[in-house]
Order: sequence, then C-alpha cells, then structure tokens
Amino acid sequence: MAEKRYEWLNGAILDDHSKRKHKILREYFFQYLTIRCQLPQQSKFRLAVVDGFSGGGRYQCGAAGSPVIFIEELRNALKLININRSMQGLGLVGIECLLVLNDADKDVTEYLKENLTPLIAEVLDGDTHLKIHVEYFSEPFEQVYPKVKGLLAKFRYRNVLFNLDQCGHSHVERKTILDIIRSNPSAEIFYTFAIEALVSFLRKSEPVLISNQLSAVGLGLGDLNVLDGKMNNNTWLGTAERLVFQAFKECAPYVSPFSINNPQGWRYWLIHFATSYKARQVYNNILHENSSAQAHFGRSGLNMLSYDPAEDGSLYLFGESDRENARKELLEDIPRLISESGDTVVVGDFYASIYNETPAHSDDVHSAIIENPEIEVHTSTGGMRRKANTIVAGDTLKFKSQRSFFPLFSGFNK
Repeated sequence: MAEKRYEWLNGAILDDHSKRKHKILREYFFQYLTIRCQLPQQSKFRLAVVDGFSGGGRYQCGAAGSPVIFIEELRNALKLININRSMQGLGLVGIECLLVLNDADKDVTEYLKENLTPLIAEVLDGDTHLKIHVEYFSEPFEQVYPKVKGLLAKFRYRNVLFNLDQCGHSHVERKTILDIIRSNPSAEIFYTFAIEALVSFLRKSEPVLISNQLSAVGLGLGDLNVLDGKMNNNTWLGTAERLVFQAFKECAPYVSPFSINNPQGWRYWLIHFATSYKARQVYNNILHENSSAQAHFGRSGLNMLSYDPAEDGSLYLFGESDRENARKELLEDIPRLISESGDTVVVGDFYASIYNETPAHSDDVHSAIIENPEIEVHTSTGGMRRKANTIVAGDTLKFKSQRSFFPLFSGFNK
C-alpha cells in the first residue's frame, strides 16, 4: 500500500475515519483522567502521554489534531474533577503531565510548536493545578522510542498512554508495542494501521497464521490479491478481525481488535491495548456511546471470536439493536463461565476473565447478571445485590441453591 503523507504545511485534510478516531480518543482520555483522579485522599496524578506521529496539531478545517486534543481534555477533565471534589468537600487534585510529541518531519514539528505555544501559555497562566511539560522530537518512531523510554524511566512516570497513529503498518513493530506494555506498570496504547499493510506483512512473516485464518472461511492466499473486492464483506471483516487479534494478542492482556467502521470497505483498524480490565471496560462503553464508529463481526456476548463463520456471526456496530443481541447472549454465556469456575466467582476475577473476549457494554453485562434466574450477587458483607448498577468488583457471583440444569458445554464449542 502506498503510504499517505499528510501535507500539514499546506493544510492537512481531516478524513472521516480520522474524525471518528479523534472523537473516541478525546472521550476516552477524558474518562481516563476522571477515573484516575477519583480517590478521596488523592492530591496529585502524574502521567506521560506519548504521541508518536503527532502531526501539525491542526487540520485545514481548524479541527484539533491529537496533541491539541490531549491538552484540551487535560484542562476540561481537571476542571470538572475539581468542581466535583469541591462539592464533596474533598481536596483539589493537581495533574502533572509529560507530553512527548514526535513527528519524523522537522518542519511539521516546528508547525506543531507554533500551534501549541498559545495553548501551553494559557495553561501556565491560568491552570494552577495543571502542569504540562512538552518534549519535542523529529525522528522515525522506532528510532526515537529508546530515547522516549529512557525519558519515562528517568522521571519515573508509571502511568503512560501512547498514541501511535501511523499511516501504514511498518512504522511501529510488534516487539515495540510489547516492550511498552512490559516496561510500564500502567500502560495503554492507541494503535492505528491500514489492514492491507498488516496483511502484506503477515504474508511474509507469518504465512501459517494468515493461511489458517483464511482457510477457516474458505479463502486462500490467492484471494488476498483481490482484497479490495472483499473488504466490504462481513465475512472478510470477521476474518480480518481474527487476524488482527492473533497478530497482537500476546502484546497486552487486553486487546480490542475492532476496525474503524466503513461499510464501503473496512480498511483502518484502531486498536486499544491495556493492562487493566477497567481500561477495556471503559473503552467498550465509549464505543457504545459512539455507535457505528467501530465495527466487530462475530459473537456479541462472551468469546466474541468463537463462532462458525459458515453458520453464525453477525455485524456488531455498538448500537441499541446490537446491545439487545448482546444481552440475550450474555444471559447464556455468564452462567456458563461461572460453571467453568465451579459455582462461585469474585466479580473482579469475572471482569478480568471476560473483558478481552467481549464487545459488550458494562451495563449490559450487569443487567444480564441481575436478570439471570440462576445467579445471585453477594456483597462482601453477606448482603444481596438487587440492582445492576450497584454491582462492584468485590462482590461474588454465585449460583442459587435451587437452579435448573445448565448445559455447560453448549454454545461456545460449536
């Protein structure tokens, strides 16, 4: 695939798939900050944001690029956080952010500095609880990554978010993604790529993997030569999603292999890597608040990629009708998972086991638990939960003493 290079200095055009991607990034980053600053005794939160392909900061239409989005949401989130804390009689929180911005083109980096200078000045003048330190680089990402890694280690940033919005696929290696996750106690990555570039890479590096995934849906390697004609086909979306998940599942405990939705052809993937089930839980919820922004093909309950392509699997666009299907599947899937654990599972352990295998909204998971006639939710003090929105990680899911027979081995193992 020919790499698309944005002409920032002449006015970069904001594509539709980038608009969707930026909206998800903006909303997720806001939620990330509010969740990480919610402890009553907390007075400071330190994080590093690394934008590996930062661009010039603003598009031709005036829309914010990712560096501007990060600064805007740092200000927006902190303002709301401290208003809420003040209303609760809690001390205010300060945020200290290291913002690392890299673009391989030095002229683009200079243009970015021009766009960010007034924003940073506003922060310095008006936000006494927000400190942003910006480091600029102009190198290919794989070359600059060791320097960035050293910077994070030197200043001991434990909370790290990488935005790796590349054009093709070859600019960020899988071993680098794995190193980011392993090197930082709390790391998350947004990773964008074009599917054609990944498929071309896998054909050379892992022919057995790609051959096995294609054969599962009756395709061969030769079919990839006419990829354009297949990319708006639901079955192809499912196949590509499996390829993506297999290629990256070892990189992090939680990997969301969903494409940016485009019925004309699923070409671009936005993957979220995380080390915490809570991060994936929040990410799933953000996708439902932006229905049709991303697309999944497969099951909508648990074990989302465990289906027979010849018989079932469906398109899931995170909308209300999709959520209804998910609730139906979850009613069967959840008791099956509890059965596999015995008859009891702590909710936190339950979350940890499901969130790499479901696109479902947390509200739908909780509703399926409460509505299931087989299951009870016990609190840590021995009480019983009656409402879905009161379930917490310290609760326990348990089968009722009087229950109907549950077919353990049906459903998942088709």
